[in-house]
Amino acid sequence: TLLGSLTSLHDLRLADNTFTGTIPTEIGMLTLLEELTLQENQLTGSLPTEIGLLTKLDKFGSHKNSLTGRLPTELGLLTALGGEMRISDNSFIGPIPSELGRLTNLEELRLGGNRLTGTILSEIGLLSALVRLELNENPLMGSIPSELGLLTQLTDLRLGSNNLTGTILPEFGTFAELKGLHLRNNSLT
Repeated sequence: TLLGSLTSLHDLRLADNTFTGTIPTEIGMLTLLEELTLQENQLTGSLPTEIGLLTKLDKFGSHKNSLTGRLPTELGLLTALGGEMRISDNSFIGPIPSELGRLTNLEELRLGGNRLTGTILSEIGLLSALVRLELNENPLMGSIPSELGLLTQLTDLRLGSNNLTGTILPEFGTFAELKGLHLRNNSLT
């Protein structure tokens, strides 16, 4: 496709349109991309695994579409991400890939408003640069892992509207930067 021939692009912003169809696999040919924003369209299908080839990406957004399937483990290859990964408000299913624990420069991880299952992974505690973590409005279950207590830079933590159980971590009371803590609609004690 034409998109795959634009190999000199550093910035591709297609947000807030009425694009339909799937994200083409040729997106992986744009290896110089530093920003890719596809949010607020009518995109369907899954995230292509070729996204993992965009190793220079600093910011990735595909929220508010109708994307489905599992989150590809190849997202863990985007280790240059220092801004945000925002793939909320879609219909992704399955567990959160543990490979996301490799994104140690990431400041914002937004996965809310999907159908992600399983538990909140302890690997998220490795993302020491995180200032915003949104896992709200998924059917995630189990307890909040103590490793989230390592995210001392957090200003906003959203875990509401899941199926979480157990206790609230005492470490949450020591987060000096925390401004928003959303835990509503769970079964926490």
